[in-house]
Amino acid sequence: MLRHFRYAGCMPTVDSIRPQAVLPHGELELTGTDLGPGLGAEIAGVPALVTLARPTRAILRIPEGVLPGDLIVTQDRARSAPRHVQIAVPMAENLHPVANPAADARGNVYTTLSGSRGQQTPVSVFRIAPAPAGITHELRPFVREILNPTGLAFSPQGDLYVSSRAEGIVYRIDPEGKATPFAEGLGIATGIAFDAAGDLYIGDRSGTIFKIHITQSHQGPQPGKTFVFATLEPSIAAYHLAFNSRGTLFVTGPTTASSQLIHAIDRDGHISAFYRGLGRAQGLAFDARDNLYVAASLHGERGIIRITPAGHASLVVSGANLVGLCLLPGGRAALATRDAIYEVELGA
Repeated sequence: MLRHFRYAGCMPTVDSIRPQAVLPHGELELTGTDLGPGLGAEIAGVPALVTLARPTRAILRIPEGVLPGDLIVTQDRARSAPRHVQIAVPMAENLHPVANPAADARGNVYTTLSGSRGQQTPVSVFRIAPAPAGITHELRPFVREILNPTGLAFSPQGDLYVSSRAEGIVYRIDPEGKATPFAEGLGIATGIAFDAAGDLYIGDRSGTIFKIHITQSHQGPQPGKTFVFATLEPSIAAYHLAFNSRGTLFVTGPTTASSQLIHAIDRDGHISAFYRGLGRAQGLAFDARDNLYVAASLHGERGIIRITPAGHASLVVSGANLVGLCLLPGGRAALATRDAIYEVELGA
Protein backbone atom coordinates (compact mmCIF):
# COMPACT_ATOMS: atom_id res chain seq x y z
CA MET A 1 0.00 0.00 0.00
CA LEU A 2 1.30 3.42 -0.94
CA ARG A 3 1.35 5.85 1.93
CA HIS A 4 1.96 9.58 1.72
CA PHE A 5 3.99 11.32 4.37
CA ARG A 6 4.42 15.01 5.07
CA TYR A 7 7.43 15.78 7.15
CA ALA A 8 6.46 17.97 10.11
CA GLY A 9 8.57 21.03 10.60
CA CYS A 10 9.57 21.45 6.95
CA MET A 11 9.87 25.14 6.23
CA PRO A 12 7.77 26.21 3.20
CA THR A 13 9.51 28.43 0.67
CA VAL A 14 8.08 30.79 -1.92
CA ASP A 15 10.34 31.11 -4.95
CA SER A 16 8.06 33.16 -7.19
CA ILE A 17 4.75 35.04 -7.11
CA ARG A 18 2.60 35.62 -10.18
CA PRO A 19 1.39 38.12 -11.29
CA GLN A 20 3.30 41.08 -9.89
CA ALA A 21 0.17 42.81 -8.50
CA VAL A 22 -3.40 41.94 -7.53
CA LEU A 23 -6.75 43.55 -6.74
CA PRO A 24 -8.86 42.51 -3.77
CA HIS A 25 -10.63 39.21 -4.62
CA GLY A 26 -7.99 38.52 -7.26
CA GLU A 27 -5.64 35.53 -7.14
CA LEU A 28 -1.91 35.04 -6.73
CA GLU A 29 -0.07 31.92 -7.86
CA LEU A 30 2.88 30.84 -5.74
CA THR A 31 5.62 28.40 -6.69
CA GLY A 32 8.09 26.95 -4.21
CA THR A 33 8.50 23.95 -1.93
CA ASP A 34 6.43 22.40 0.88
CA LEU A 35 3.30 24.27 -0.21
CA GLY A 36 0.97 21.26 0.03
CA PRO A 37 -2.21 20.51 2.06
CA GLY A 38 -2.45 22.39 5.34
CA LEU A 39 -0.84 25.52 3.93
CA GLY A 40 -1.77 28.80 5.57
CA ALA A 41 -1.08 32.30 4.29
CA GLU A 42 -1.21 35.89 5.48
CA ILE A 43 -0.41 39.26 3.92
CA ALA A 44 0.53 42.14 6.19
CA GLY A 45 -0.90 40.05 9.04
CA VAL A 46 -4.27 39.46 7.32
CA PRO A 47 -5.20 35.83 6.47
CA ALA A 48 -5.59 35.02 2.78
CA LEU A 49 -7.70 32.16 1.45
CA VAL A 50 -5.71 29.24 0.05
CA THR A 51 -7.79 27.86 -2.83
CA LEU A 52 -5.22 25.34 -4.07
CA ALA A 53 -2.26 23.75 -2.30
CA ARG A 54 0.18 21.41 -4.00
CA PRO A 55 3.75 20.61 -2.90
CA THR A 56 5.27 23.09 -5.38
CA ARG A 57 2.30 25.33 -6.25
CA ALA A 58 -0.42 27.22 -4.41
CA ILE A 59 -3.11 29.76 -5.27
CA LEU A 60 -4.27 32.47 -2.87
CA ARG A 61 -7.36 34.68 -3.03
CA ILE A 62 -6.77 38.18 -1.71
CA PRO A 63 -9.27 39.49 0.86
CA GLU A 64 -10.89 42.91 0.84
CA GLY A 65 -9.12 45.60 2.84
CA VAL A 66 -5.61 44.13 2.85
CA LEU A 67 -2.76 46.55 2.10
CA PRO A 68 0.49 45.94 0.21
CA GLY A 69 2.86 44.10 2.49
CA ASP A 70 4.77 40.94 3.24
CA LEU A 71 3.36 37.54 2.36
CA ILE A 72 4.17 34.68 4.74
CA VAL A 73 3.00 31.09 4.25
CA THR A 74 2.96 28.51 7.02
CA GLN A 75 3.00 24.73 7.46
CA ASP A 76 2.29 23.64 11.02
CA ARG A 77 4.49 26.06 12.98
CA ALA A 78 7.03 26.60 10.22
CA ARG A 79 6.94 29.98 8.47
CA SER A 80 8.39 31.02 5.16
CA ALA A 81 10.63 34.01 4.63
CA PRO A 82 8.55 37.13 3.83
CA ARG A 83 7.94 38.14 0.22
CA HIS A 84 6.50 41.57 -0.60
CA VAL A 85 3.20 41.62 -2.49
CA GLN A 86 1.79 44.57 -4.46
CA ILE A 87 -1.94 44.94 -3.77
CA ALA A 88 -4.15 47.59 -5.36
CA VAL A 89 -5.78 49.94 -2.85
CA PRO A 90 -8.95 51.97 -3.43
CA MET A 91 -8.64 55.61 -4.47
CA ALA A 92 -12.40 56.20 -4.83
CA GLU A 93 -15.55 54.08 -4.83
CA ASN A 94 -19.25 54.34 -5.82
CA LEU A 95 -18.33 55.43 -9.35
CA HIS A 96 -19.19 54.11 -12.80
CA PRO A 97 -16.21 54.15 -15.18
CA VAL A 98 -16.75 52.51 -18.56
CA ALA A 99 -13.31 53.29 -20.03
CA ASN A 100 -9.88 54.53 -18.98
CA PRO A 101 -9.49 57.13 -16.28
CA ALA A 102 -7.18 60.02 -17.21
CA ALA A 103 -4.46 61.85 -15.31
CA ASP A 104 -3.24 65.44 -15.65
CA ALA A 105 0.32 66.73 -15.28
CA ARG A 106 -0.16 67.26 -11.53
CA GLY A 107 -1.20 63.67 -10.90
CA ASN A 108 -4.92 64.32 -10.47
CA VAL A 109 -6.98 61.39 -11.73
CA TYR A 110 -10.30 61.94 -13.54
CA THR A 111 -13.05 59.35 -13.87
CA THR A 112 -16.73 59.16 -14.75
CA LEU A 113 -20.07 58.40 -13.20
CA SER A 114 -21.39 57.24 -16.54
CA GLY A 115 -24.82 55.76 -15.79
CA SER A 116 -26.94 53.52 -17.98
CA ARG A 117 -27.83 54.74 -21.45
CA GLY A 118 -29.93 57.91 -21.26
CA GLN A 119 -29.46 58.28 -17.49
CA GLN A 120 -28.44 61.77 -16.36
CA THR A 121 -26.23 61.43 -13.28
CA PRO A 122 -25.75 64.29 -10.80
CA VAL A 123 -22.00 64.38 -11.52
CA SER A 124 -20.42 63.45 -14.84
CA VAL A 125 -16.72 63.51 -14.02
CA PHE A 126 -14.94 63.37 -10.67
CA ARG A 127 -11.41 64.52 -9.87
CA ILE A 128 -9.27 62.51 -7.44
CA ALA A 129 -6.41 64.49 -5.93
CA PRO A 130 -3.06 62.76 -5.37
CA ALA A 131 -2.29 61.74 -1.78
CA PRO A 132 0.73 60.31 0.07
CA ALA A 133 0.69 56.61 0.88
CA GLY A 134 -1.73 55.81 3.66
CA ILE A 135 -3.68 59.06 3.26
CA THR A 136 -7.27 59.00 1.97
CA HIS A 137 -7.66 60.46 -1.51
CA GLU A 138 -9.94 63.45 -1.95
CA LEU A 139 -12.78 62.86 -4.42
CA ARG A 140 -14.47 65.99 -5.77
CA PRO A 141 -17.16 66.59 -8.42
CA PHE A 142 -15.56 68.29 -11.42
CA VAL A 143 -17.96 68.20 -14.40
CA ARG A 144 -21.76 68.06 -14.46
CA GLU A 145 -24.52 67.72 -17.06
CA ILE A 146 -22.79 65.50 -19.62
CA LEU A 147 -25.10 62.64 -20.53
CA ASN A 148 -23.37 59.24 -20.36
CA PRO A 149 -19.76 60.47 -20.20
CA THR A 150 -17.53 57.74 -21.58
CA GLY A 151 -14.04 58.50 -22.92
CA LEU A 152 -11.56 60.85 -21.24
CA ALA A 153 -8.35 62.24 -22.71
CA PHE A 154 -6.00 65.18 -22.25
CA SER A 155 -4.72 67.12 -25.26
CA PRO A 156 -1.01 67.96 -25.58
CA GLN A 157 -1.98 71.44 -24.35
CA GLY A 158 -3.39 69.96 -21.13
CA ASP A 159 -7.11 70.38 -21.87
CA LEU A 160 -9.50 67.64 -20.79
CA TYR A 161 -11.96 66.26 -23.36
CA VAL A 162 -14.91 63.98 -22.62
CA SER A 163 -17.09 61.98 -25.02
CA SER A 164 -20.84 61.40 -24.61
CA ARG A 165 -21.96 58.13 -26.14
CA ALA A 166 -25.62 59.15 -25.83
CA GLU A 167 -25.24 62.48 -27.64
CA GLY A 168 -22.41 61.73 -30.07
CA ILE A 169 -20.58 64.80 -28.76
CA VAL A 170 -17.06 65.43 -27.51
CA TYR A 171 -16.87 68.18 -24.89
CA ARG A 172 -13.91 70.37 -23.98
CA ILE A 173 -13.60 71.04 -20.26
CA ASP A 174 -12.15 74.29 -18.91
CA PRO A 175 -10.05 74.41 -15.69
CA GLU A 176 -13.17 75.15 -13.63
CA GLY A 177 -15.02 72.08 -14.95
CA LYS A 178 -17.32 73.85 -17.41
CA ALA A 179 -18.16 71.65 -20.40
CA THR A 180 -18.48 73.14 -23.91
CA PRO A 181 -19.43 71.06 -26.98
CA PHE A 182 -16.34 70.77 -29.17
CA ALA A 183 -17.40 68.31 -31.91
CA GLU A 184 -20.79 66.77 -32.70
CA GLY A 185 -22.35 64.12 -34.95
CA LEU A 186 -19.90 61.40 -33.87
CA GLY A 187 -22.32 58.47 -33.58
CA ILE A 188 -21.97 56.44 -30.37
CA ALA A 189 -18.84 58.31 -29.30
CA THR A 190 -16.78 56.26 -26.85
CA GLY A 191 -12.96 56.14 -26.69
CA ILE A 192 -10.96 59.27 -27.53
CA ALA A 193 -7.23 59.93 -27.93
CA PHE A 194 -4.85 62.62 -29.18
CA ASP A 195 -1.85 62.08 -31.42
CA ALA A 196 1.44 63.91 -30.92
CA ALA A 197 0.34 66.66 -33.33
CA GLY A 198 -2.72 67.36 -31.19
CA ASP A 199 -5.35 65.96 -33.55
CA LEU A 200 -8.32 64.22 -31.96
CA TYR A 201 -9.49 60.66 -32.69
CA ILE A 202 -12.92 59.38 -31.63
CA GLY A 203 -14.22 55.82 -31.67
CA ASP A 204 -17.86 55.48 -32.76
CA ARG A 205 -18.57 51.98 -31.53
CA SER A 206 -20.88 51.31 -34.47
CA GLY A 207 -17.75 50.91 -36.61
CA THR A 208 -15.95 54.20 -37.27
CA ILE A 209 -12.79 55.91 -36.06
CA PHE A 210 -13.12 59.66 -36.70
CA LYS A 211 -10.23 62.12 -36.91
CA ILE A 212 -10.54 65.85 -36.28
CA HIS A 213 -7.69 68.22 -37.11
CA ILE A 214 -7.41 70.86 -34.40
CA THR A 215 -5.97 74.32 -34.89
CA GLN A 216 -4.86 76.70 -32.15
CA SER A 217 -6.04 80.30 -32.14
CA HIS A 218 -6.20 83.18 -29.69
CA GLN A 219 -9.66 81.87 -28.80
CA GLY A 220 -8.26 78.44 -27.95
CA PRO A 221 -8.40 75.13 -29.86
CA GLN A 222 -10.75 75.03 -32.85
CA PRO A 223 -12.03 71.87 -34.58
CA GLY A 224 -11.40 71.49 -38.29
CA LYS A 225 -13.06 69.08 -40.67
CA THR A 226 -14.12 65.69 -39.32
CA PHE A 227 -13.35 62.71 -41.53
CA VAL A 228 -13.36 58.91 -41.31
CA PHE A 229 -9.89 57.67 -40.40
CA ALA A 230 -10.68 53.92 -40.33
CA THR A 231 -13.60 51.49 -40.13
CA LEU A 232 -13.75 48.42 -37.89
CA GLU A 233 -16.16 45.74 -36.77
CA PRO A 234 -18.83 47.25 -34.46
CA SER A 235 -18.32 46.82 -30.73
CA ILE A 236 -20.92 45.60 -28.25
CA ALA A 237 -19.56 47.96 -25.58
CA ALA A 238 -17.08 50.68 -26.58
CA TYR A 239 -13.98 51.41 -28.58
CA HIS A 240 -10.86 52.17 -26.54
CA LEU A 241 -7.97 54.11 -28.14
CA ALA A 242 -4.29 54.72 -27.36
CA PHE A 243 -1.21 55.82 -29.31
CA ASN A 244 2.28 54.40 -29.00
CA SER A 245 5.42 56.51 -29.37
CA ARG A 246 5.58 55.91 -33.13
CA GLY A 247 2.18 57.43 -33.77
CA THR A 248 0.36 54.13 -34.36
CA LEU A 249 -3.20 54.09 -33.05
CA PHE A 250 -4.23 50.95 -31.13
CA VAL A 251 -7.90 50.11 -30.74
CA THR A 252 -9.86 47.55 -28.75
CA GLY A 253 -13.60 46.98 -28.92
CA PRO A 254 -15.34 43.98 -27.36
CA THR A 255 -17.33 41.86 -29.80
CA THR A 256 -19.21 38.59 -29.50
CA ALA A 257 -16.06 36.66 -30.49
CA SER A 258 -14.36 34.65 -27.75
CA SER A 259 -10.88 35.45 -29.10
CA GLN A 260 -10.55 39.16 -29.79
CA LEU A 261 -7.77 41.23 -31.24
CA ILE A 262 -6.08 44.55 -30.78
CA HIS A 263 -6.05 46.62 -33.96
CA ALA A 264 -3.06 48.73 -35.00
CA ILE A 265 -3.79 51.61 -37.38
CA ASP A 266 -0.89 53.47 -38.99
CA ARG A 267 -0.78 57.19 -39.82
CA ASP A 268 -2.42 56.54 -43.20
CA GLY A 269 -5.36 54.62 -41.73
CA HIS A 270 -4.16 51.15 -42.72
CA ILE A 271 -5.36 48.52 -40.25
CA SER A 272 -3.43 45.46 -39.09
CA ALA A 273 -3.77 42.95 -36.25
CA PHE A 274 -1.31 43.59 -33.42
CA TYR A 275 -2.40 40.83 -31.05
CA ARG A 276 -5.12 38.18 -31.20
CA GLY A 277 -6.39 35.97 -28.39
CA LEU A 278 -7.73 38.24 -25.64
CA GLY A 279 -11.12 38.03 -23.99
CA ARG A 280 -13.23 41.20 -23.81
CA ALA A 281 -10.32 43.61 -24.28
CA GLN A 282 -11.17 47.13 -23.10
CA GLY A 283 -9.16 50.13 -21.88
CA LEU A 284 -5.49 50.33 -22.82
CA ALA A 285 -2.39 52.47 -22.24
CA PHE A 286 1.30 52.55 -23.23
CA ASP A 287 4.33 53.01 -21.03
CA ALA A 288 7.50 54.84 -22.07
CA ARG A 289 8.97 51.64 -23.55
CA ASP A 290 5.88 51.03 -25.71
CA ASN A 291 4.68 48.12 -23.62
CA LEU A 292 0.91 47.98 -23.98
CA TYR A 293 -1.29 47.46 -20.91
CA VAL A 294 -4.88 46.39 -21.53
CA ALA A 295 -7.83 45.35 -19.34
CA ALA A 296 -8.71 41.90 -20.70
CA SER A 297 -8.62 38.15 -20.14
CA LEU A 298 -5.67 36.02 -21.22
CA HIS A 299 -6.01 32.22 -21.17
CA GLY A 300 -8.97 32.56 -18.83
CA GLU A 301 -7.22 34.90 -16.37
CA ARG A 302 -8.79 38.37 -15.99
CA GLY A 303 -6.86 41.50 -15.15
CA ILE A 304 -4.33 43.83 -16.73
CA ILE A 305 -2.34 42.21 -19.54
CA ARG A 306 1.03 43.59 -20.60
CA ILE A 307 2.01 43.07 -24.25
CA THR A 308 5.55 43.90 -25.32
CA PRO A 309 6.28 45.55 -28.70
CA ALA A 310 7.31 42.07 -29.90
CA GLY A 311 3.86 40.71 -29.02
CA HIS A 312 4.61 38.74 -25.85
CA ALA A 313 1.62 38.88 -23.49
CA SER A 314 1.52 38.22 -19.74
CA LEU A 315 -0.78 38.91 -16.81
CA VAL A 316 0.62 41.70 -14.57
CA VAL A 317 -2.43 42.47 -12.39
CA SER A 318 -5.01 39.90 -11.34
CA GLY A 319 -8.55 41.12 -10.77
CA ALA A 320 -12.12 41.05 -12.05
CA ASN A 321 -14.37 43.78 -13.48
CA LEU A 322 -11.53 45.92 -14.83
CA VAL A 323 -12.46 48.30 -17.65
CA GLY A 324 -9.35 50.44 -18.05
CA LEU A 325 -6.30 52.12 -16.59
CA CYS A 326 -3.95 55.08 -16.83
CA LEU A 327 -0.29 55.25 -15.85
CA LEU A 328 0.83 57.73 -13.19
CA PRO A 329 4.17 59.26 -12.19
CA GLY A 330 6.62 57.08 -10.30
CA GLY A 331 5.61 53.76 -11.84
CA ARG A 332 2.10 53.72 -10.40
CA ALA A 333 -1.16 53.03 -12.22
CA ALA A 334 -4.80 53.96 -11.64
CA LEU A 335 -7.05 50.98 -12.41
CA ALA A 336 -10.74 51.38 -13.19
CA THR A 337 -13.26 48.70 -12.29
CA ARG A 338 -16.99 49.00 -12.96
CA ASP A 339 -17.52 50.93 -9.72
CA ALA A 340 -14.17 52.11 -8.33
CA ILE A 341 -10.67 53.42 -9.00
CA TYR A 342 -7.68 51.60 -7.48
CA GLU A 343 -4.02 52.55 -7.26
CA VAL A 344 -1.17 50.08 -7.57
CA GLU A 345 2.59 50.10 -8.03
CA LEU A 346 3.51 48.59 -11.42
CA GLY A 347 6.98 49.94 -12.08
CA ALA A 348 5.77 51.04 -15.51
